[in-house]
Amino acid sequence: MNVNPLTAKIAAPYARALYDYSINQNIMHQITADFQNLEIFLETADELTVYLKNPLIMSSQKQEILNKTLKTQLNTETFKFLSVLVKRDRINLLESIIQEYLELVCKTASIRTIEIDTAFPFTNIQKNNLIKKLKKLTNSREIRLIINLDSTLIGGFIVKTESKRLDFTIINKLQKLAKHLDGVLTI
Repeated sequence: MNVNPLTAKIAAPYARALYDYSINQNIMHQITADFQNLEIFLETADELTVYLKNPLIMSSQKQEILNKTLKTQLNTETFKFLSVLVKRDRINLLESIIQEYLELVCKTASIRTIEIDTAFPFTNIQKNNLIKKLKKLTNSREIRLIINLDSTLIGGFIVKTESKRLDFTIINKLQKLAKHLDGVLTI
């Protein structure tokens, strides 16, 4: 998930405050689980995301929809945090705050976030094998995968970390072959 740098800068203090609070209250695991589930839910609930980001909708209406949809699904403290975001008119930053919070948790727990662009979804077996290999390569305790589907890749996948980009796509292999053939045929 790509985040606007300005949005990330505004979201970071909220994520840090929640992170510090969760550690002090010894509820980091509950809030982290809520945010992981919420991240997945928001990716599929486009109408809710658009509704929460709409500046023309009053905070009371946003709070009411959160009460109906998420109150029973989330830890009390997580839901209180969402209510604070609504009151401060920052609920539109929820996705960025979730991402910032989860990055803080990952750094603390030695969990590496790796983004994968792929033409086709991985099976569970493929995903587990990839995670095992990535754990060995990165010397990380855990791996958190963010998988993006991109049909323009034709086949294969691209692995992106903070510092590296590994391209295992068919397009990349075809481009390398074309350059090789151009070099061979011009001689």
